[in-house]
Amino acid sequence: MATASTPTRPVRLPLPRRRRLLRAALVLAAVLAGLAAWGWEPITGYARTGASYGARMGCACRYVAGRPIGECRADFEDGMGLVMLSDDPATRTVTARFPLLSRQSARFRPGEGCLLEPWGG
Repeated sequence: MATASTPTRPVRLPLPRRRRLLRAALVLAAVLAGLAAWGWEPITGYARTGASYGARMGCACRYVAGRPIGECRADFEDGMGLVMLSDDPATRTVTARFPLLSRQSARFRPGEGCLLEPWGG
């Protein structure tokens, strides 16, 4: 014997509770935005430093030591998991990226080694 199922309606929170949740979400978003704005300079500074270090170490690994670019991440310090490396063999350049925040390249020059590109302000 088959039973007829009744359509279920979504559960809606009472209006005062929804307003409290919305207000709490807005306060949380404002606090997070304030923390990001307050700490923006140190965050971008760490990102730039990490990308610069990654580019320099990746370049030395690739063009001084002659290792494949895939092995160069093993030379990174702890905490550099977000830094990504790419290699341009035509120009002997390694670029390191810290997602959404910073990018830096280092180029190998015979007799000089790996040199970072200028930061430019």
